[in-house]
Order: sequence, then C-alpha cells, then structure tokens
Amino acid sequence: MERSKFIKLIGLSSISMSMISFNDLYSFSDSLPSTEKMPMLFIGHGNPMNAIEENSFVQGFRDTAKKLPKPTAIVCVSAHWETKGTQVTAMKQPQTIHDFGGFPQALFDVQYPAPGSPELAKIVKDIFEPVPVELDQHWGLDHGTWTTLIHFFPKADVPVIQLSLDYTLSAQQHYELAKKLNVLRSKGVLIVGSGNVIHNLGLVDFRNINKENYGYDWAIEARELTNKWILEGNHKPLIEYKNQGKALNLAAPTPDHYLPLLYILSLQEKTDKIELFNDKLVAGSLSMTSVIIS
Repeated sequence: MERSKFIKLIGLSSISMSMISFNDLYSFSDSLPSTEKMPMLFIGHGNPMNAIEENSFVQGFRDTAKKLPKPTAIVCVSAHWETKGTQVTAMKQPQTIHDFGGFPQALFDVQYPAPGSPELAKIVKDIFEPVPVELDQHWGLDHGTWTTLIHFFPKADVPVIQLSLDYTLSAQQHYELAKKLNVLRSKGVLIVGSGNVIHNLGLVDFRNINKENYGYDWAIEARELTNKWILEGNHKPLIEYKNQGKALNLAAPTPDHYLPLLYILSLQEKTDKIELFNDKLVAGSLSMTSVIIS
C-alpha cells in the first residue's frame, strides 16, 4: 500500500473499521505500509505561551522537528487529559481546547486545525485489548498537545489523536500498557508524550521566573538523577520514582505531568538512540527537559 493510501485510510477516509476484531488486528496492521521505525518524543511543554512566543524552547522544538520524518499520524499522551479508564479521541475534526486562564486573548485566538483519525483511534482501541478503551467524541486537542505540535507541524496537516491517562493505574501499569503501541512505530505513526519531568506549580518562584536555567537544589538533583537514568535506559527507578527520595517526590507531587514520559520510555529498544533537548530548569520548580528517541 502506498503512503498516500495509508494517509487517506487513517486520516481522511470514511471507511468504517468497526468490524475489525482483535484477532484481525495484526493482520490488518501488516497490510499497512511499513516504514522505517519512527522516532518518539517526550516534550516538556511548559507555559502555554510557548505557542505564540519566541524563546529558546520554541527554537528547540523547531530544531528537533527537522530531525523527524513526516509522520502519517500522531498519537499524543498529554498531561492534561486524565480520565477514569482509558479513552482515545475518535472524532474527524478535534477542537482546539484552550484549557487555561489568565493569558492574553492572542493565545485564545490560536487554532490548531489538525484532522483527527477515527480509524487510527479504533486501531488503538483494538491494540489495547483486553484493556477497555472508550472512543471519545468530546475532548479534542488540549494545550499539552497543540501548543507544542504547532511548532513541530505548523501546517496542521498530520492527523492527531489523543490518548488519555487513566488515573486509576499505577506508573508500572501505564508503562506496561504503553508497550502495546509499539506496532505503530513501524507504520509511520509518531508517538508523543507531553508533560514536564519536574512540575511543582505550588513552589514556583515567580520572582525569578525569567532567570536562565534556575532551579532549587532539589530540582537540580531531580534533573540530574532522571537525566542519568533516561540516558542509561535504566527505566526501573524512573517507574518507581516515588521511591527515589525527597527530590523526586517534590519534582512530581502529582503524576499527571510525569507519566507521559513513561509512555515513550516503555517503547525504547536497545538499538535506539536517545537525546535530550531543551534541558533547562524554569522558575525553581519546573523543567523543560525533552527527549527524542530514534
């Protein structure tokens, strides 16, 4: 099957996949065009204003985008969509969600009109069996997704679906669930996690919010530890982050921004190359550290 036909299938066609069973999934997947193994991204998304500002982090997004082949579709796990049970967006045209307040009107005016892919959503649902997945028709693309993709794919011409974070699962369960997405890497699908490795809004130092690469001692320690484990491919302490001491517990007081990292690491293979970018601390208690695995 040609690339153009696959793009039509997962992004633009009205062909129903409701009759595809789990047993048929892998034979169906085999019929899709194989590609070189796609890279994967964990994006430290930070301030929503990154969508419209010019800064070093935005430049880091654009520089990294140059290293990516154009995907046939994107599956994004965002820190900003937590649900009871796993859900995946399955509408043809997801809305751009402005899930924040107190920002300039210019940010609320931004739209990211990437198409969805009901067909790819159904594939993800089948991949995850026997874990139940709800096909969502109401969510869309939240700011964890569109404020970053707008720099990676500014034409909004790649179909995007979002996968929710089931807040009832443990970090280990998220890591194991994510492994099921591996089949998509060789089908041209870019898998993205969006959050922040260090994300403690309660301790933000607003007096030093513009200070370059500024972090509290515990944030510096947490970044050094997590970076070391990421680059070593040592996933066990990253999964068991709550057991790694005070610095890691302060870095991720809630799991939402941390867990998208595990979705990317779980798919890492021994032959993959791993690099960090935008590896800086912000306002004492946040990090923009991002990861590309290829």
